[in-house]
Amino acid sequence: MGDSPRNRILDFLITFKDYDYSMSDIAENSGVGWSTLNLFWKDLEKYEIVKFTRNVGKAKMYKLNDSNPIVKKIMEMHWTIIKNQTHEQQKVSIEQ
Repeated sequence: MGDSPRNRILDFLITFKDYDYSMSDIAENSGVGWSTLNLFWKDLEKYEIVKFTRNVGKAKMYKLNDSNPIVKKIMEMHWTIIKNQTHEQQKVSIEQ
């Protein structure tokens, strides 16, 4: 789906969906600058892609809102792409 900052954020949040993170942690672990994340973070909250979970000190913690139907479809597509890419890589390895 491309290597955009938004896709890297979603990839990270989907891969580690069982945990919550601060915005700084999300930016760092997904390889996206904090200021870039901040540009579209309000949209992620507005469309309930992410949800607030708790405060840790001054940091607000968030996680992927996997009860959102849109997020469910995004996750389904994400894992389908990963599965297909893995199968293609296995075919190439076997053929070599």
